[in-house]
Amino acid sequence: MARKLLIDTDPGIDDAMAIFYALNSPEFEVIGLTSIFGNAYTEICTQNALRLLEIADRTEIPVAAGADRPLTVEFKGPADFVHGANGQGNANLPAPKIQPINQSAAEFIVDQIKQHPGEVTLAPLGPLTNIALALLLDPTIVDDIHEIVLMGGNAFVPGNASPAAEANILNDPEAADIVFGMQCPITMVGLDVTEKVYMSPEVLDHITSFDNPESQHLAKILPFYHDFFTGRRGEPGIHVHDSTVISYLLDPALFTTVKHPIRVATSGISRGKTWPAVGLADVESPWSGRRDINICVDVNAAKVIEMELDRLK
Repeated sequence: MARKLLIDTDPGIDDAMAIFYALNSPEFEVIGLTSIFGNAYTEICTQNALRLLEIADRTEIPVAAGADRPLTVEFKGPADFVHGANGQGNANLPAPKIQPINQSAAEFIVDQIKQHPGEVTLAPLGPLTNIALALLLDPTIVDDIHEIVLMGGNAFVPGNASPAAEANILNDPEAADIVFGMQCPITMVGLDVTEKVYMSPEVLDHITSFDNPESQHLAKILPFYHDFFTGRRGEPGIHVHDSTVISYLLDPALFTTVKHPIRVATSGISRGKTWPAVGLADVESPWSGRRDINICVDVNAAKVIEMELDRLK
């Protein structure tokens, strides 16, 4: 039976790849998309989620609009230098014909988990605000979530939005610390592995050559993303962040993991850093009482890329 998958997303060029990847994988029943700020403002991300479902001819899947700011501070603004002002590489795209449902992302998440207890996997690809709000709305959802597999964080490597922090977590560290404290199974697919999953220009050309609407859309938006990596980071290809969550869900055996509780720094120069509890503490630990997080630390990158290429054909 297909796994029920709810994707919380801030589309986002790499989000578009991940969503198409999931929709093209029969192992999943995608039961909804929820939007969040991050790569663009929430209103734009909601429109992009609707557009992506139209492109994939999957308009039966509901979209719920999420929070437009972090839990405790103002949103500092989108990563438009990475994804374009419209989150889709500044491609000229028509307005979507379908509309989001009349329910907030947090309400939708709670409803789906309660309707399908023990069956729903949450796949957050952006800041964790909606997940934290769902927990605050109904703390009992922790008993009914199958698992959370999220893109975000950096356990043993530097950040990408600051020397200390990964972008999704830095956008709302308070929400992330709440989520990492949830008493349900959580896997962190962070920079420790996503920066090892590298698509060369040849692979990108291959993806954009497929004869389907999804590939044609990626051909419009990937050049902007590619130019960011080339211009800002001096790299000829791209790192595959969000799609790596889908790859983990399809085949966890391709990943090496370690287990540690995690706290998220919410102040100072390390704000947004995901800190695993490694070693013994001589004083009372802020990590006490937290369950272990399954942290991805290595990956068979070649197999992951091969699998994604196969699903995007």
